[in-house]
Amino acid sequence: MWQKAAGAALLALAVGYFYHTNPELPEQVLQYLSLPHPSIQGEPTLEQVIATAWETLITPPAHQWGRVAVGVNACVDVVVSGIGLLQALAVDPGMGRDHEVLHSKEDLKEAFIHYMERGSAAERFFTDKEVFQRIAQAAAEYPGAQLYVGGNAALIGQKLATYPQLMVLLCGPVGPKLHEMLDEQIVVPPESLQETDEYHLILEYKAGEQWGATQAPQANRFIFSHDVSNGEMRALEMFVASLDEFQPDLVVLSGLHMMEGQGRQMWEQRLKEAVATIADVRNAVPVHLELASMTDKDYMNSIMQEQVMPIVTSIGLNEQELLFLSQAGTGPHAELASWGGIPDVGRVSDILLWVLEQHGRSDPESEADLTRIHFHTLAYHVLATVDGHWANQVAAVAAGARVASIQACGLQSIDTSKVVLKAPLEFHSSHGEPREKLSLNPTEPVTVWHRGNVTFHLAPVLVCKQPLRTVGLGDAISAEGLVYSEIRPQLPFL
Repeated sequence: MWQKAAGAALLALAVGYFYHTNPELPEQVLQYLSLPHPSIQGEPTLEQVIATAWETLITPPAHQWGRVAVGVNACVDVVVSGIGLLQALAVDPGMGRDHEVLHSKEDLKEAFIHYMERGSAAERFFTDKEVFQRIAQAAAEYPGAQLYVGGNAALIGQKLATYPQLMVLLCGPVGPKLHEMLDEQIVVPPESLQETDEYHLILEYKAGEQWGATQAPQANRFIFSHDVSNGEMRALEMFVASLDEFQPDLVVLSGLHMMEGQGRQMWEQRLKEAVATIADVRNAVPVHLELASMTDKDYMNSIMQEQVMPIVTSIGLNEQELLFLSQAGTGPHAELASWGGIPDVGRVSDILLWVLEQHGRSDPESEADLTRIHFHTLAYHVLATVDGHWANQVAAVAAGARVASIQACGLQSIDTSKVVLKAPLEFHSSHGEPREKLSLNPTEPVTVWHRGNVTFHLAPVLVCKQPLRTVGLGDAISAEGLVYSEIRPQLPFL
């Protein structure tokens, strides 16, 4: 009994302190704090309240996709302990340093440490084919190494294929091992099949894991490959050619980041060809572009400004990609070197609005097609849409958050004892003025605000305490968000 009494007394003191220091604390947070503590009276935890609310919020759209075409990067992922593999390669710990392209084991070690100490994901191209093959052989033989479907397009296709009503076309370099692992519901054109697989090495690390003086603040992974087929997006033209016969309702494009490691001359030419190819699609069907880790500001600028971004309808990205996008285009908060923890919602909102205003269709007179951005970070997700173009976005952003919790823990449904809420309970609609003070309501866990003709939807993520696998989470989030999204008929999609 004394334990319960002590707990109640501590809770009462906490409520009094919070109210005294912040009398404007959101009413719903005060209501939650004033409930009997779950460890004392068995009341639901904040995580349980949110998970229950999701079941009501997440409903399918009135008009659902029937056929989705996905391309063009696909591979086999070899997932290993990053520290374990580097130790097996006789590499000693040291200082971290970023490299746009990897040329040696020393470059690999430095880049891995650079991102591990930040708890950030990254992907790089390894130039030396022979050295990469030796590392890949060591990775495949490392105890506990696992093979998975890899590549953004293939992972998005796999997630979409879990919905029986969807027919999914996947175009990309599909070797025998990858073909064997793909869901039977996925249609692979014969032209996509090749004799050998492309392998990507996924070096994972856990929260708190230490190597030398470096400790990971959170679980994540570092990806690298020597993948020329995906690096040159060789399947792109074949992908677009297959759309005439497949007749999709939605096209999902990924793999542009792979070209960055091929050198400026190649990517400049290939990007022009890609834009011309995508332009043939945009008037017939909406196109979602999934971004991934990049380091070349000129390349990102080419994608963002005059080339790709204006001709796609929707994009998906994480916090690193969003900040780099702003840095490359000298947008809001470009002076930040990194987020330094959970990204500030106001800053994220500023950059999302800037993208839609500068490179999207927030201006009705704009010729750009971009009207939707699905942003995801560890603690929360934001869907920003231009008004009048998309429906069911409350359900879509909540569905993306839910799948992040489920997949990270390797479960079929949320186990609230294995997740924790890390999203801020209070935040602002902008980092500058004027701005609106906003809060998270656990019983209606999607916060909505408006800036001009852009609507923002924020959903908290119930973060897995001990994630089993981080690879592919962003792809699953974007896929799930798209499944629950509905595009409103607009020219040129009539």
